[in-house]
Amino acid sequence: MGEDVRAGRERGADIGALPGPLVTAGWLAARLGAPGLLVLDASVGAHRGSGTRIAGAGVFDIDGALSDPAAPVPHTMPDAVRFTDGMRALGLNDADTVVAYDAAGIHSSARAWWMLRAMGFDRAAVLDGGLPAWTAAGLPVDEGAPGPVPVRGGFTARPRPGLLVDARTVAEALADPAAAVLDARTRGRFEGTEPEPRAGLRGGHMPGAVSLPFGRLQDEGHMLPPDELRAAFAGAAGDRERLYFSCGSGVTACVLALGAELAGYRGTAVYDGSWSEWGLPSPDRPVAAGPEGG
Repeated sequence: MGEDVRAGRERGADIGALPGPLVTAGWLAARLGAPGLLVLDASVGAHRGSGTRIAGAGVFDIDGALSDPAAPVPHTMPDAVRFTDGMRALGLNDADTVVAYDAAGIHSSARAWWMLRAMGFDRAAVLDGGLPAWTAAGLPVDEGAPGPVPVRGGFTARPRPGLLVDARTVAEALADPAAAVLDARTRGRFEGTEPEPRAGLRGGHMPGAVSLPFGRLQDEGHMLPPDELRAAFAGAAGDRERLYFSCGSGVTACVLALGAELAGYRGTAVYDGSWSEWGLPSPDRPVAAGPEGG
């Protein structure tokens, strides 16, 4: 554990209220090691277990323990019992504050933030710029796997219906002129001109969905300012305020959810199964190729 983390715990730094769902490296550095602050690495895929972590950080394992192992598609939200156990194992208590980050910038950390919200925990935020911004600022890191959590937490999940939705709800939204379904995958995957990274999935998109690649909401790994985010969503959804987000497996869809929150949208939802479910061969889930309306 880094000296800055120990010093923060010894001086009892005051975390205070979160400034919102996004915090800067400077905000986190000033509170690193404070009692009640849990920093979690939510990296997935090739970035998972990279060997470098923010000093004192635990692991929010979306690729493993914090997804449903029995689900037929990846990264499915676990039930409340499994999620409660997983977060207690990380040392989380109901009154704590969580900052999630990932090694890609802002890619999968938003998924951790959204999962916590869906389980009734609001004192959570995403680190803007992620690990790259932290290391670029010369802030303290640890190498290797984290050690065991000294004290198991007392967190209890309190699920909130509607933040994570299923294919039936998304199909209803696609037929609703007051709602918009936004797809966070690349334009090529949306149009079916790029292969899907997971075997067995059809190429293309849900008829009626709109492409909004999650990278369009960022500038070098940092989220755009709220006015620019609002403009990006308005360009995709027009004046529709009820927004549903999809991607490959429910991970980068949460970047859209984060951007929508920063832009002032409320009542948004993430399609948990996303293209990993919708793209499977099924007569009940139609697929279109080409641009919107194509």
